[in-house]
Amino acid sequence: MGRTHAPMDLASERAGDYYAHQRLIALGDVVVWPATFDSLVFRRTRKLIRQSDPEVYHLSLLLQGQAGATWDRQEANYQSHDIHINTSSRPYEIYTGSEPVTIVGVEVPRTLVTLPKGRADRVVGQPVPGRDGVGALLSQFLSLLVSDTAGYLPQDAARLGLVVTDLVTAVFAHVLDADRLVTPETRDRNLVLAVKAFIRRHLEDPELTPGRIAAAHHISRSHLYRLFGAEELTIGAYIRDQRLESARHDLTDPALCGVPIHAVAARWGFPRPADFTRAFRTRYGIAPSEFRRTQGAGGGAAGAAGTLR
Repeated sequence: MGRTHAPMDLASERAGDYYAHQRLIALGDVVVWPATFDSLVFRRTRKLIRQSDPEVYHLSLLLQGQAGATWDRQEANYQSHDIHINTSSRPYEIYTGSEPVTIVGVEVPRTLVTLPKGRADRVVGQPVPGRDGVGALLSQFLSLLVSDTAGYLPQDAARLGLVVTDLVTAVFAHVLDADRLVTPETRDRNLVLAVKAFIRRHLEDPELTPGRIAAAHHISRSHLYRLFGAEELTIGAYIRDQRLESARHDLTDPALCGVPIHAVAARWGFPRPADFTRAFRTRYGIAPSEFRRTQGAGGGAAGAAGTLR
């Protein structure tokens, strides 16, 4: 991937035992590539852009798994059947979840998307649902296209590429028009989702404060507090619950059985063991030491885990 026309740096916790499978389907100037791969982080830096920029829009239809992406201070998260829109001309970081993901990737030259360049670029980073509307048309066509290419002739390639380009352009135009109709309530709900995703990605950061979270999303702290107040949840409570859940997960991980509980607690933002024990017991009804012991106790483990999830 580092030697392609749009080079990227890749990283994975599974680098020593990594699985990926990818096909390339060339449709004239358009390329479609279905792929399945283990957890991965893609990074395209300004240096790599200067090295080579084919000036393409990239779309990924996520069929299985979870993913997220950041562009400067913009962030988005994607679930199954969402369509992720990107461009080779902006730095980005794309990361997938812990489970393998299956996608259908599409690359379309920017010159083929018949919308004003400045307007088309505004679509980058906006998740597009692939189960309904124009997004469903594109996702259904891509899924059918990659399921079996045996029935196509070489001369079909360019025509199919035009169909893909028209559908991509239609998706872009739909997003641009729909954006003007989005209500403030919908924008707030989307913003809460983005804030929660940001928090989950930075749980280990001791500087994860409301001020930093607000600044990362270009809103005031009072606006941030109002967003969570509408959900009858304080932002501090959400951060604490997410950190407790991460610590609980570590306490069930056999690979971390030798790590002291106080070290697990400190990793997830609880520097004082007594505070961690009290918060853990309040949240799960059991002390962290007893929880870890129960989880390693053969037949009792599954029952305890089921109770605490």
